[in-house]
Amino acid sequence: MPARRAHTYVGISGYDYPRWRGAFYPTDVAKREWLAYASRCFNSIELNGTFYSLKSPAVFERWVAEVPKRGFRFALKGSRFITHNLKLRNAERALGNFLASGVLALGPLTGPFLWQLPASYRFDAERMDTFMRLLPRHSDAAAVLARDHDHRLRRGALVDPVGGRVTYRHAFEVRHDSYFCDEFYDILRSNGCALVIADTAGKFPYAEELTADFVYVRLHGSRQLYVSGYTDDELDRWAELLRRWQGRGSAARDVYVYFDNDAKVHAPHDAQRLAARLAISPARCVSSQ
Repeated sequence: MPARRAHTYVGISGYDYPRWRGAFYPTDVAKREWLAYASRCFNSIELNGTFYSLKSPAVFERWVAEVPKRGFRFALKGSRFITHNLKLRNAERALGNFLASGVLALGPLTGPFLWQLPASYRFDAERMDTFMRLLPRHSDAAAVLARDHDHRLRRGALVDPVGGRVTYRHAFEVRHDSYFCDEFYDILRSNGCALVIADTAGKFPYAEELTADFVYVRLHGSRQLYVSGYTDDELDRWAELLRRWQGRGSAARDVYVYFDNDAKVHAPHDAQRLAARLAISPARCVSSQ
């Protein structure tokens, strides 16, 4: 049997930043065209608006219509209501709402789901394992959960998968130091979930623990959180790490990398520089920098 081909995706965390106009988005590109423009610069974009509020199927359908249909993936940031309000407890209905809000419209463009936990609560093994077991591993299972949505979806619901059965992957970005232990890593492995490798300028703990058949990296800034850019030497080091983590042959892993150092418009430029180091091409846009 031939070895599975692993893919590398490098992109940005969010795309709708007014301060990027003129610094990344050309001034003659309308705001409504920013996603289309960014999706032709990067082969993946992390949707962070899904963290703050429930969207609608129409919004997801518009996102799908604006990006390339081959070689592109969206990552989705899971609902803050689930991670921060419910703290992953009794999340069945809320997860159904999240999935029914339009997630199923992404079809084959669906990349991994990001679940970012607040730094304010400690590791609880039972809570984490229970929530991970609840998460759907493919779109058919997601449709079952979506059908259990409630009245909060006032702008419509989508409960049937689009584009056939799609595999779902889940990654967890944790920030309390109690999570950085073998017990948590074992729970991630037993559930096939990834630990997000997050560079946070030293603000939160850091670990390079591989727990799934894919790798999820978030680069928030190496010296100043959300603000500082990455030097050539730093990007060289990240490129080397990513190649090593991806591996080869039957053990090869897909790799997803997102830059979140958006405050000074470093994210899109750093993403392009890293993509070039990893020979991800073509870069189909012309940066304004």
